[in-house]
Amino acid sequence: MAGLLPVDEALRRILANVQLLESETVTLGEAGSRVLAADLHAKRQQPPFAASAMDGYALRAADVVNVPVRLKLVGQSAAGHAFQGLVNAGEAVRIFTGAPVPEGADSVVIQENTVAHGAEVEIVETIALRRNIRKAGLDFNKGDVLLDAGRQLDSSALALAASADHPQLSVIRRPRVAILATGDELVSPGEPYRPDQIIASNSFGLAEIVRNAGGIAIDLGIAEDSLEALSQALDRAIAAKADILVTLGGASVGDHDLVQPALAARGMELDFWKIALRPGKPLMFGHLQGMRILGLPGNPVSSLICAHIFLTPLIRAFMGLPHAPDLRAAVLGAEMNINDQRQDYVRARIVTSADGTLTATPFELQDSSMLKFLADANGLIIREPHAPSLPAGSPCTILMLR
Repeated sequence: MAGLLPVDEALRRILANVQLLESETVTLGEAGSRVLAADLHAKRQQPPFAASAMDGYALRAADVVNVPVRLKLVGQSAAGHAFQGLVNAGEAVRIFTGAPVPEGADSVVIQENTVAHGAEVEIVETIALRRNIRKAGLDFNKGDVLLDAGRQLDSSALALAASADHPQLSVIRRPRVAILATGDELVSPGEPYRPDQIIASNSFGLAEIVRNAGGIAIDLGIAEDSLEALSQALDRAIAAKADILVTLGGASVGDHDLVQPALAARGMELDFWKIALRPGKPLMFGHLQGMRILGLPGNPVSSLICAHIFLTPLIRAFMGLPHAPDLRAAVLGAEMNINDQRQDYVRARIVTSADGTLTATPFELQDSSMLKFLADANGLIIREPHAPSLPAGSPCTILMLR
């Protein structure tokens, strides 16, 4: 098929010259999965004091060189309630895990190696100097770089930022993705419809893909097949300060396909449309007033698969995150016929065997209007252009969906 752009080249163009979005400050509780905009420095040391690593007794190691020996109990140190006095020779302080080690003590003997005797404690095992003590600053010191800019904030990173006394974090702004469904045949779920109309479904699936990728989904609703309606929807996308505008359907060249003319009339610079992909050949990409325009096919399966391939990496690129599709090696669970000139993404059920081998069995029907099989599929078999027919058991590459 002459003139069709290869998938890899289409993705390269979509991701070309993407500029990192500006930063914003959010609370620690809102920062999950966000991308850190600047290096994070420790505002304090952790632990802030020498702390006991065990429940036991804080004492001087020199006092327990020869055991058994009895020491005088002079107090107690618990987490949040430090012993305020000094541990002198021949003395010990009852101490609990995480509690500050009292001044004068240099070791902690675990309670299993002791016997309590009222106002005294008997130490039955000798102990090395500074044993069972976490020194101040063991984890980090004030001013240390704890997290680098560009780190996606997972559970451990958030806990680290909290321990370093950061109630707020500077993160990359989430990309705003406006989603516009087009077509006189569409109605929203729950609305009355004529016999010649269908329920608009793509927007809801795309919004979830946007959220999972880290973006903010902005639903522009459904635009009828008219230049005026499309122009008004475009105004809403611009007013919403969308970084990406995703249109659904209407990007081909039929009499009712008005998305391209509407965008061209507003000054869109068209990069390409039509790619060597199944499902999803009529895919459009361009630029308009700082927005990246991604025109997806109207068929539900085509639009969602194209979103996984192109929209997810674009959203991640705006936040400085790498393109990281979940590609894995598998074997075919059924024979597959020879492929044509287009790269094929075949809906499949992926099963893991006892030895860890992944088996990918394609669904018999692959029509791009059939959402049920996409919902049943947990992966896509990727077939290169002109791939030969293959018997069951042949190696293949899969893109995991869930």
